[in-house]
Amino acid sequence: RRALCLLDPYGLHLNWEVVFKAGQMKSIEIFLNFPVMDMNMNVLWRNLEKVDKSQLARMNAFWGDESWRNVAYIKTKGLFGDMEEKATIEQVVKAYQNRLKEVAGFAYVPDPIPMRNSTGAILYYLFFASPNKTGAKIVKDIFNKYKDRGVI
Repeated sequence: RRALCLLDPYGLHLNWEVVFKAGQMKSIEIFLNFPVMDMNMNVLWRNLEKVDKSQLARMNAFWGDESWRNVAYIKTKGLFGDMEEKATIEQVVKAYQNRLKEVAGFAYVPDPIPMRNSTGAILYYLFFASPNKTGAKIVKDIFNKYKDRGVI
């Protein structure tokens, strides 16, 4: 049996277990809206200590654990000791792409396509993840054709 699943959460309201289970089944392909606008507005602040605990809990549930912190915040040496810098959203997106492959077990996860509003701001990235090489090739071709047009 095979299935195609569209995961369109309202912001970070999606539990990683859903994505993980789909990847482990090796028969489900998914389209997933990755809500970077919600992440930026509510979680990925320069000072993580100021983020509300309920927002952190949503991010942990969406990501599956707290490992997103190691991706989103990079420790560097500064003049006055260790400093923490906020990573770019592209780095977070790339890490999630790797997570879909390495943790969830999807064999094929092409680069996602950014979906923008009328002013060009990225609201979310559309991911495709699949156990199927042919499906991934088709979606990759479509994403490449429209990647610079992703205005919604």
